[in-house]
Amino acid sequence: MSSSTIDRIAGLLGALLVSTFVLGLADSISSGAAGFWGGLPFWVICLTVLPLTFFAYWDTCFRKKQRDPADDAD
Repeated sequence: MSSSTIDRIAGLLGALLVSTFVLGLADSISSGAAGFWGGLPFWVICLTVLPLTFFAYWDTCFRKKQRDPADDAD
């Protein structure tokens, strides 16, 4: 298996595990003693950070990067 395939699989698995953990934590905070309004700030943070996680995954694994001519100078 190529390195890029392994990066894609591991990145997707990691992003899904982080999402599951964070959303489960947000759900337990909201349904626990804090209630909906007490858990709302955590939900806002989660729904702001999770898209950044998937953007970083996409940026690392799928986006076409332009080559830097300085790298070819060696």
